Amino acid sequence: MSHFELDARRMFCPMPVIRTQDKIKELNTGDTLEVVSTDPGALNDIPAWCRINGHKVIETRDADDEVFILIEVCDV
Repeated sequence: MSHFELDARRMFCPMPVIRTQDKIKELNTGDTLEVVSTDPGALNDIPAWCRINGHKVIETRDADDEVFILIEVCDV
């Protein structure tokens, strides 16, 4: 299991979700991905995408106008 980060700052909907989707395709089951975005909509959009696609959101938080979403890649 490895940890990865995705910088989706200064991207607007739907780009943070698309970049998250593209990155997760490269990862293995059990890997974690932390997405950092300045788009407040990502706080809802990325967890919704994860629910639909079977990945686990471990944590969401926002601080200093940035959104942080930690995802565990699940076997789908």
